[in-house]
Order: sequence, then C-alpha cells, then structure tokens
Amino acid sequence: MKRRVLYRPERYQYIKKIDQPKTCVFCDAASMGVGKASLCVYRSEYSMILLNKFPYNNGHILILPLNHIGNLLELSPVQYEDLMATVRKAMMAIENIYHPAAMNLGMNHGAAAGAGIPDHLHFHIVPRWSGDLNFFPLIAETKVVIETLEQTFDNFMRYFSK
Repeated sequence: MKRRVLYRPERYQYIKKIDQPKTCVFCDAASMGVGKASLCVYRSEYSMILLNKFPYNNGHILILPLNHIGNLLELSPVQYEDLMATVRKAMMAIENIYHPAAMNLGMNHGAAAGAGIPDHLHFHIVPRWSGDLNFFPLIAETKVVIETLEQTFDNFMRYFSK
C-alpha cells in the first residue's frame, strides 16, 4: 500500500513564527484563573483545563500545569500526579458532556515534535465521533465546529460546578 502524505505548510509557519509572544499565553491564563477571559474551565492545585481557542472539534480542551514547564520530566511527582488526575477529570467531563465515540489524547513534547507552545507543556483532548472527518477542511481550508467557544465554556462550567 502506498503511503499518502498530507502537507500542512501553514502549521509549519505557526510553529516557526518569527514574532514569538513576549509572555506565555498559558501563564497569562493561569494568572487570570477560571473564567471566560482565560478560557479556563477548571483549576486544581497544580493544573488547569483550558478550552482550545482553535478547536479541531467540539469540546477540544487543553490540560496543562500551572507552572511554566516545557518538559514532562521536570514536573515534581506531586505536580505530575495532579496533572494526570486532571487529564482523567477532563476525559470524564468530555464523556458526560459530549458522549463521544472516542477521544484523541496527546502531547507534542517539544518544538521538533510539533508543539506550537513548546515551553509550556500541555495535553490535547479531542472528542471524536464516527464519521466526523470530511473534506471541507481540505477544500475550503476551514474546519466546521458546530459549537461556539462560549457554548463550550458554558458546558464545561455547568459540569465542573456540580
């Protein structure tokens, strides 16, 4: 079987952009706490859950440590345990809110691995449904997400306020 490759030059430009922000967007969100301005829907002692500002699907969220750390191995055992517990809590929230058929859970660990913000590690969780892929993103360079960030925020806030 011949292997097919989908080239995404705009992703390379995003990762290699010349003008790096002077502050970390994740640290900025951590300093604001839970709320719409930060897109933070949950915060523990060492971790937080943020909405992805550019979601791949409804309910796409990020889980990250509060501290500005780019390497998973640099987390203390307590920070690591808290981060993993927060990942689990995030997955349970997605299950209860969206009832997906499956989820993608992953992290691009470092710039060479594709991390857009390599200096502040973060997991992505993307809810998935059978047949949720189509050609619209390829032919129109547009991803259809049927829920606004505000609706997603409200869904998670209702879940975490229980």
